[in-house]
Amino acid sequence: MKVLVIGGCGFIGSHLVDVLLENGHTVRVFDRQPERFREPLNGVEYQFGNFGDKMAIIEALSGVDAVAHLVSTTFPGTADLDPITDVQDNLVGTLALLDAMVDLGVLRLLFLSSGGTVYGPPQVVPIPETHPLRPINSYGIVKSSIEHYLAMYQRKYGLSAISIRASNPYGPRQAHTGVQGVISTFLARLKAGEPLEIWGDGSVVRDYLHVRDLAEFCSLAIASNKSGAYNVGSGAGVSINEIVSILSKVTGNSISPVFKPGRGVDVARSVLDVTRAQVDFNWFCTIPLEEGIEQYFEWSQQF
Repeated sequence: MKVLVIGGCGFIGSHLVDVLLENGHTVRVFDRQPERFREPLNGVEYQFGNFGDKMAIIEALSGVDAVAHLVSTTFPGTADLDPITDVQDNLVGTLALLDAMVDLGVLRLLFLSSGGTVYGPPQVVPIPETHPLRPINSYGIVKSSIEHYLAMYQRKYGLSAISIRASNPYGPRQAHTGVQGVISTFLARLKAGEPLEIWGDGSVVRDYLHVRDLAEFCSLAIASNKSGAYNVGSGAGVSINEIVSILSKVTGNSISPVFKPGRGVDVARSVLDVTRAQVDFNWFCTIPLEEGIEQYFEWSQQF
């Protein structure tokens, strides 16, 4: 199978490219710029351009069997600052991609959605795929809207789409921007000798997933004939305080975080029910959290 990975030079995309190659697929990458942390890979075709450039997307789609759409121009914490740009870049841009795919007869799509934002405040934990979609920020609203459009294109045009509602991925090649990713942000602050800042008392619970495990699932998913939404996470909840404890052990540093007033937007507990992914794909997380953080820490020391 020849797969176009849109966003293939990014954090998650670069790992998906690795796994696709290992599984014998041919890969073309479309992204704005080359990978930040390593040289281009032999055997991978790279095309560079903007996601909003329709002609560039049409050119990238030529001759491929499937598309992995991983690109997003916004983050959960920043999308609300400019919802119009979020909608224009990500929702409208995705609709243009879908139209181009239909026109060219490329009907298999994997879309990276968001398990952390599309559900909103959970009614039950762990959260199943059948949970109502009630996002409370622009990022989640756009992601869930795209999922609805995927269903529409499936009904009207025969598009075969699978949406990956990932939890909180972490691991090597995750940028230290401080915008997204508690683990990457904390490691970056520790490396810079800066204090760790925690909103609230550190009891907020999230589901953390090593990026390699996420990439393994995406590779299985895009090569399958399954459609609809799949939660992909560890299925286990870990508090911010527990993350700090693991970081202290891994780095050998005694960490005294600075606790700040809690935020109303922070859901107290968000853990995904990953039973469907396990049953349908026989997929399970293979990298324990402490081992994954240690691996990430060792990698981060190079930069």
